[in-house]
Amino acid sequence: SFSTFTRVESGSQPDLVSFTKLCGWLGVHPSEFFAPVAAKKPTGIEEVMVHLRSDPNLTPGAVESLEAFLLEMYKKLARPIEGSPSVACHLRAANVLRPGVPARLSALLVDLEKNLRDMSGQQ
Repeated sequence: SFSTFTRVESGSQPDLVSFTKLCGWLGVHPSEFFAPVAAKKPTGIEEVMVHLRSDPNLTPGAVESLEAFLLEMYKKLARPIEGSPSVACHLRAANVLRPGVPARLSALLVDLEKNLRDMSGQQ
């Protein structure tokens, strides 16, 4: 509707249905309005699991057994990379937060990481 165009032109964001209709009318894919999402790079063990699941010579039960065995061995043998945080946060709004909030949030994240490591048996 004309009012939807007016609201969008003035900076309001349309609801999902209106957004989809506007994209269809414009002939533009909705993803063109969003920044690309960074894909998570799979870890080595995750890549191994993908290959196991796609092997036609293995039954689903065999894949399950191999995965369980390999994950257990990986947990016992793999060691975390020193100095590499497992928890990270990017604060786009850090400059508008009250003084001290980013530092307190950082301390909370470090405590969270320590507690998670303690719970999983990693020191």
